This record gives sequence, C-alpha cells and structure tokens, in this order.
Amino acid sequence: MKCTMDGCSGDYEDRKVLHTVRFRGEIVVIDHVPAEVCDVCGDVLLHPETVQQIEKLLSVVHKPSRTAPVYEYA
Repeated sequence: MKCTMDGCSGDYEDRKVLHTVRFRGEIVVIDHVPAEVCDVCGDVLLHPETVQQIEKLLSVVHKPSRTAPVYEYA
C-alpha cells in the first residue's frame, strides 16, 4: 500500500515495532507490535485489531516483563 503522508512516495511494509503509550499516568512500552511502516518516511499504521489487543493488554493489571529508565528532556 502507498504511504498516506502528503508528498511521500514510499510504500508500507509489515514490521514489528516498539510502541509507546501513556496509560493512567504511566509510560508503557510494548515490544514486537505488528504494524505497517513506510519504507521512506517511517509513518506507522496500526490495524484496528492490533489497537484492540493493546487495549486488552493494558486493561490487565500485571507486572511488566521488563522495565526501562525514563529521562526528562529539560
């Protein structure tokens, strides 16, 4: 599929991405999320089913498999 960003001539390709979201005041990072990524500009598209799966994952309260430091840009 052609990229939907204005002026970009790229094509979307299937990849796994690192997805970051703020949820209930916390930063959550989810690895290996299936997405379509433009091979030129890097625009990322998530399928509705993927978004629903992420929402389900966030609704379950459990300890993350890994943690990472978060730095403030000041």
